[in-house]
Amino acid sequence: MRYHGNGDLTWIPVRISAQDPITRAGLAGQLRPRPEIRLLGEGEPTEPVEVDGEPVVVLVAVDRVGEEELRTLRQLRCSAAGRIVLVGTELDDAGLVAAVECGVVGVVRRKEATAERLVQVISAAARGEGSVPADLLGRLLEQVGRLQRQVLDPRGLAFTGLAPREVEVLRLVAAGRDTAEIAEELSFSERTVKNVLHEVTTRLQLRNRSHAVAYAMREGLI
Repeated sequence: MRYHGNGDLTWIPVRISAQDPITRAGLAGQLRPRPEIRLLGEGEPTEPVEVDGEPVVVLVAVDRVGEEELRTLRQLRCSAAGRIVLVGTELDDAGLVAAVECGVVGVVRRKEATAERLVQVISAAARGEGSVPADLLGRLLEQVGRLQRQVLDPRGLAFTGLAPREVEVLRLVAAGRDTAEIAEELSFSERTVKNVLHEVTTRLQLRNRSHAVAYAMREGLI
């Protein structure tokens, strides 16, 4: 349990998304008696992503991670519905990587989804921490390494989503250089500089140059 500074008890607000009512009822039955959890009803709004100052955790129950399930996860991410925890029956490597790409921060196998385990993973998500079973984490890291070697490295990309020349352009933007000055220093055309910045902001869904610079700084790239 967590408390405000005045000693009042706070809860972790949790919304359950399940493919069938029986699964939803089962998860709700596990969590409802727990004093750390406040279950949100289906009719309650998904915005904002906090209730009484606590971040909403969305518990998504699936049999497997297929295209339909990924669409649901993407919709939740795009709508900023909250921090996503996945409860799955079958979790293969490709589905696991795709789920993480869609914003999942915690994973629980359905056969391991006791009330205690669910609360542990939900609490970690509420604190902004990730939680994945150890064997799944090993498989995930292996997949990530393979993706870096086979897909990103040949394109000059890293998991930050930025190529080296994109980092250089953002570094110079952060230093206050205008497009012409950046082009001269990097021996690019001004059009190339503009294209690089457009590509970065579009690909990473950033608002403008300043947002792109803030992203690069947050990632420790500049």
